[in-house]
Amino acid sequence: MDASMYKPETSAADIKSLFGFGDGLGPNKVIHVHEDSIGLDGVLVVDNVAAGPSIGGLRMAPDVTTEECYRLARAMTLKNAAAGLPHGGGKSVIKADPRMPATKKETLVRAFACALRGVEDYIFGPDMGTNELCMGWVRDEIGRSVGLPRAVGGIPLDDLGATGWGLHHAVKTALDFVDMKLDGARVVVQGFGAVGYHAARFLKGDGAKLIAASDSQGGIRNDEGLDVAALHAFKQTGKSVAEFDGGTPLDRDDLIAVPCDIWVPAARPDVITADNVDRLEARLVAQGANIPVTLEAERRLHERNILSLPDFIANAGGVICAAMEWHEASESAAFQAIEDKITLNVREVLERATTSGELPRDAAVTMAQDRVRAAMNTRRWRTFY
Repeated sequence: MDASMYKPETSAADIKSLFGFGDGLGPNKVIHVHEDSIGLDGVLVVDNVAAGPSIGGLRMAPDVTTEECYRLARAMTLKNAAAGLPHGGGKSVIKADPRMPATKKETLVRAFACALRGVEDYIFGPDMGTNELCMGWVRDEIGRSVGLPRAVGGIPLDDLGATGWGLHHAVKTALDFVDMKLDGARVVVQGFGAVGYHAARFLKGDGAKLIAASDSQGGIRNDEGLDVAALHAFKQTGKSVAEFDGGTPLDRDDLIAVPCDIWVPAARPDVITADNVDRLEARLVAQGANIPVTLEAERRLHERNILSLPDFIANAGGVICAAMEWHEASESAAFQAIEDKITLNVREVLERATTSGELPRDAAVTMAQDRVRAAMNTRRWRTFY
């Protein structure tokens, strides 16, 4: 690990606290990439590779941090282990505005991939701010990416809605634990992008109705139900959902207070915190984003009898699809694997939590960590993960 990544005033205790040293799982390596001539500022965290090379998305955002990258990498370790994939967890980030000109974005992504050419235990995938085309650029440079366009043999998981498909089945499985039906259920989606749109689309297919949605610019609400397809088409024009004429505009941060049955956070980390969790009026939270709920907020949801499906269990559809692509499976096989694995894991986690009375997240973490350690026990040099 390169000590130059830390500020001079960072203490050993701070480093241990930040990266969780001492839990025996990781991180395996943290790499910073800088190229001032093109404005490249990126980070890769490979957390644990006991089960196999890590898979994790490349995120692009102007405010992304090393800590966020590490937390996301750990989430991928747990997610891949829980899904029973032969892969460990990793994550990479580029600190930049993803809405930059396409030529500039291509330069940054290609340069970042080239800098990490030798890190063979990390496989790139798409994430917030990147897409299938970006993965095509990575493949062209180093041949190590998933979530590729169909034109080069990939399974375009964002276009197909792999994560949303998994969320749909996570919700369906959880219904038995909240005594609720999907037909007529009111859904709110925070982050109407690749994950949020497809989750709404699949849930609508089972009779649920989308009553509110948001993006980074604002929100829209219609208690009678928003037209999901029309809202998506409008969003594709580059406009905010807040400008859609099929409902009443609302402030982005007010979305959490819209009464509903199912609330889907599908955007940034830490959108439900101790400061706003009591504004949430829902029966089920299906975490479509990675780490969207703080631990303190998750405990409060449990106290209020609101079932919160852990992110790395509920939103694993994307990485399951990516792993299936890496191993040359078909689209139909990938989507069947998503349904099977997520249905099984959600039921196991919720049954454990119901029996023990613990948070679903605690039950999920224990299950996933047990699987990681079982993989580590097969390795000769366990400290290398």
